[in-house]
Amino acid sequence: FEIFNLGMKTGDTLKIKGKISEDTDGFSINLGSKSSDLALHFNPRFNESVIVCNSRCSNAWQAEHRDDHLSFSRGSSVKITIEMLADKFEVKLPEGREVEFPNRHCYEKISYMSVKGGFRVTSFKL
Repeated sequence: FEIFNLGMKTGDTLKIKGKISEDTDGFSINLGSKSSDLALHFNPRFNESVIVCNSRCSNAWQAEHRDDHLSFSRGSSVKITIEMLADKFEVKLPEGREVEFPNRHCYEKISYMSVKGGFRVTSFKL
């Protein structure tokens, strides 16, 4: 699932609903200007019971941020809300959990979005 003209800007909120595969090791939601330049790589990993967030600049990954509050499971339907602020991304998860990740590249506009791995998008709204 890829979008190349998303038009998300500072202050916007992206809501993604979907179903997590029963047999997946994980999935990722990526936001940036293109696949090689990501402001936010949101990557729950079920095999490690961790959420990894990162950014990517000219195909080079930066320092990982790891959060061990995985508040959903394989086979479940979830809603994930991502709010883009000037200095950070706030990712709201089920059960009131929240993960924050800095806007390291100071993006003001996000044009690229992809969802990869074991997550089937049922709806999304910007």
